[in-house]
Amino acid sequence: MSAETILITGGASGIGAETARLAAARGLRVAINYRARPDAARALTDEIRAAGGVAEAFHADIADEAGIVELFDATERALGPIGGLVNSAGIGGGAHRVEAMAAATLEELFRVNVVGLILCCREAARRMSTAHGGAGGSIVNVSSMAATIGGRTGKSHYAASKAAVDAFTVGFAKEVAAEGIRVNAVRPGVVATDMTAAGLRDPATREEIEATIPMGRVGTPREIATAILWLLSAEASFVSGARLDASGGGFVIGRRAV
Repeated sequence: MSAETILITGGASGIGAETARLAAARGLRVAINYRARPDAARALTDEIRAAGGVAEAFHADIADEAGIVELFDATERALGPIGGLVNSAGIGGGAHRVEAMAAATLEELFRVNVVGLILCCREAARRMSTAHGGAGGSIVNVSSMAATIGGRTGKSHYAASKAAVDAFTVGFAKEVAAEGIRVNAVRPGVVATDMTAAGLRDPATREEIEATIPMGRVGTPREIATAILWLLSAEASFVSGARLDASGGGFVIGRRAV
């Protein structure tokens, strides 16, 4: 993979951080976006630099349009034109039955997971598209297997936000396919990250979750990062508008796989 700049939103932890490590190890210049974890972002950039890579950390709230625009501008000032974007920033929105959902919770969830993601894609297209003088590029949106089944109990709102990501990915990919930009999504199953740590610490909960995964285990951030880096790479040069499931085989309910 050639030395180009990749911007990773939500890059200070979890899947985003592992993607940053792997991208830097493959020779990419990495822009790590963070919102609330400056220490983690700086530690990650230090780790990458110590290993011989190139990385910079940038603060921005993906729920804020002006912040997104400045994030892209700052990245290009520091590291040059952006050739890859990974939309990894996202929030879970808690677990709520529909009758208990608050409008503020829904607005925050969709502002980050959907509106912010789309605005990041907008900024990438304005810079990458050959129609705007760019050199092309590749975008990977981090979705979720929740989009395919409506989510686990209490997570229908989260699943809806990721279903929106899936639909947008396909439509956006068609818009920019002739302008040198590929757009794909990765749909992880349950992965051991900070977002899932509280539930997975309880042995009974973890056993219950793993019983629904055909491979019988949760995934690791590195396994998802590897899939993301493949979609970004020239090896996936004819792949666009795809939604790649990285989920240990999907879901099993009783003896019936869905």
